[in-house]
Amino acid sequence: MEKMRWIPVSFKQRGLFINMFFITVVIIVIVSVTIAWTTIRMSEKFFFGKFSIMNATVMNQVIDSFESFNYSIVQASNNFLTSGTIKSVLSGKQSDRQKMTSFYTIGQQMKRIQSNFVPYDMDIVIMGINGVSFSTYQNYWPITDRELETSTLRKKTLEQPKKLMYQYHRLDKQKQYIVATRALMERITEKIYGSMYFAISEKEIRKFYTSYTSPGNNVYLVDKTGLIVSSNQSKLIGQKSRDFLDYAAKLKNSSQKYIVGKFMGKDQVILMNYLPSFDMYLFNIIDKQTAFGDLIDSKEITLILMGIVLLALLIVFFASRRLTNSLSILVRQISNVSKNNFDQYVAVTGTYETKQIGNAFNSMLDELHEYVEQLMLSQKQQRHAELAALQQQINPHFLYNTLASIKFLVKQRGKEDSEAIINALISLLQNTIGNVSETITIEQELDNLKNYVLINQMRYGNRIQVNYFVGLDCKHVQIPKLILQPFIENSFFHGFNQKQEGTINVLIWRDNELLKCEVTDNGDGMSPIDEKLPKTKRKQQLFSGIGVRNVHERIQLIYGEPYGVKITSKPGEGTKVLITIPCQS
Repeated sequence: MEKMRWIPVSFKQRGLFINMFFITVVIIVIVSVTIAWTTIRMSEKFFFGKFSIMNATVMNQVIDSFESFNYSIVQASNNFLTSGTIKSVLSGKQSDRQKMTSFYTIGQQMKRIQSNFVPYDMDIVIMGINGVSFSTYQNYWPITDRELETSTLRKKTLEQPKKLMYQYHRLDKQKQYIVATRALMERITEKIYGSMYFAISEKEIRKFYTSYTSPGNNVYLVDKTGLIVSSNQSKLIGQKSRDFLDYAAKLKNSSQKYIVGKFMGKDQVILMNYLPSFDMYLFNIIDKQTAFGDLIDSKEITLILMGIVLLALLIVFFASRRLTNSLSILVRQISNVSKNNFDQYVAVTGTYETKQIGNAFNSMLDELHEYVEQLMLSQKQQRHAELAALQQQINPHFLYNTLASIKFLVKQRGKEDSEAIINALISLLQNTIGNVSETITIEQELDNLKNYVLINQMRYGNRIQVNYFVGLDCKHVQIPKLILQPFIENSFFHGFNQKQEGTINVLIWRDNELLKCEVTDNGDGMSPIDEKLPKTKRKQQLFSGIGVRNVHERIQLIYGEPYGVKITSKPGEGTKVLITIPCQS
């Protein structure tokens, strides 16, 4: 009976040690299992990452080959489009003598264009709406004029006459081609008088990347429908796979350069590059087992971690017993510190370790008090720094867009209107970038707007009219610089893409203690999803998005969260932007 009484007392006296040791054992086991799994995963990820970087360098060379080929196609197509002889032969009737002369001239021209494709074995065909056609090498791409005229190649080309597109064309298993097609169209009247075709064998395309492939390392050129257009796995060419499109979507939305997934029943490392010139995806798919199977010894890693766990448990056992008594006292004192708003220090007693912890805790309290004071000061300074950064961010954005407009105007309209445009820019620079003040009057902001509108109307003509309605008691009210210009800019650049003309209205008035500025247009409008202010942290963000978001953030930093920008819009009816700030003279 005495022994039974002793056991509960002993457990009670050593309860902290028992609980601490038991929890530590559980934690060590969980951590060890997690570390083992994480180590293996991180090792794989490390090798995958390094391999993907090296492989990306190789794939960049492959992409350069594709882009070089596309550049030759673009040059050749432009030569055809600017040839008056080709236009006259393909679009009208000529006498036999004229035909002979024209055929000879076109033949010489096609030979010159063919010389740009010396590195490639290919055929060039042009076909007119009058049925006349020319080919540089008919036996290379054995398709008759009748077949070409009724083919989907020609149909898709005429559906998008302004676009140079690449299409897959298969005659049989041995004769598979990638054909670059484009319509022959007059630039002014946009009248189509023929079409051009650049046919290259899939085997020739394969040469762009074959030297970089190996067993377990395959390349696939895939179009937007999931069709395999070219691959070193020739048996799969011409087949469709939805997996490619799914992986393409995942890689577009992923920060990683690769994905590990299933393909053809195996674990694969999948890398993808989009070829905008071809409007196709270039996939590099590597068999995981072939490439990385022998690099990681999971069994050895597990054994090492088990040994570390056992050693850690022994150390924890003896250390816990030594620290328990004095630590319990220290814990009780520490637990009461929060009740006294962290102003009461703990007594430094017990073992050396607990003394060190006590001294450290007391020092931490001193540093905590100092840190809280510094944090409050730092937050104030950070707010001022953020505001200054936002104010400075708008200047290069605004200057870039304005200079881009002027560059376009000078090219399009020559030097006649250059002086007026440059004078408008000088005035803008003096009142915005040259003015170091954080705020300006509404009257100054309107002068800036009128100069900016002048530049854009010189570019777009008077198809977009801008009206100003400003309350008489508002002209001398102070507002942050450039809070209206980004919305005028958005209306000019994005509000009238479908409608050819329209009106932009700028309204400014007082509403009790508030100043309200409204920019409305009767342009294309947008869906409710697009009404949200654009985020500026994406890698590809329009400059207009930077300006719009900047206005909202600057207003909230200066005046607080109740103020800012609200956008409402309906497709086809236009867009309304309402800016609300306190009225300050």
